[in-house]
Amino acid sequence: MNACTKCHYLAEERVCPKCGSDMSREWQGYCVVIDFSKSQFARKMGITYNGRFALRVR
Repeated sequence: MNACTKCHYLAEERVCPKCGSDMSREWQGYCVVIDFSKSQFARKMGITYNGRFALRVR
């Protein structure tokens, strides 16, 4: 599993399918956003779509 260095989205690809940035294998923490419009976490992290996200990416 890789994490996007820009938007923190988690995916298996080498390039982020959401924003096109590079992906990193070095990440920590895991969060699933089910409804970004009602999520305070998503608002604070700047997340504008549902999915799996890393909390910290190197």
